Amino acid sequence: MAMSETELLALLRELDDPERLERPLHYDRAATGVSFGGLVRRLEADFGVPCESERDSQDSSEYGRVRVPADATVCGTRIVVCVSKFGSLAEVCADNPGAFLGTVEAREEGALDPGDLATVERALAELGYVNVPEELLESDYEGPSALERFAARPTWWTRFFGTVW
Repeated sequence: MAMSETELLALLRELDDPERLERPLHYDRAATGVSFGGLVRRLEADFGVPCESERDSQDSSEYGRVRVPADATVCGTRIVVCVSKFGSLAEVCADNPGAFLGTVEAREEGALDPGDLATVERALAELGYVNVPEELLESDYEGPSALERFAARPTWWTRFFGTVW
């Protein structure tokens, strides 16, 4: 079951530790890698193509990204799934983070098929990830971490997926 915006914001605030910007206190790199590998395999199976991925991002609160190639999607736009080092947070984007204001705009502009999005969201949910909409992640950051030294306009995306040191 998808979380409401209120529940998602509460989760983001709960995970926000100003002493640990890159990863949480009990971060398990190996377990995160295993989960991420499962996500890559699942998306490859669901879309029937190899998916490019990068993992174990350095100096970032993002763990990695999976890219579903454009030629495997209905609209011909690649789908990018970003995974955070915090609480199994994930984000789904058409083309790249920030290319659209979110999945709603991408769908409205014909860049993201609702069925493709549902396939990715189902995989995330079944694998235990919490999908946080890009629209919410791009809202102003309102937590205790001093992010203004890293970004002119800190966002929740900056906090949980960006480079913050």
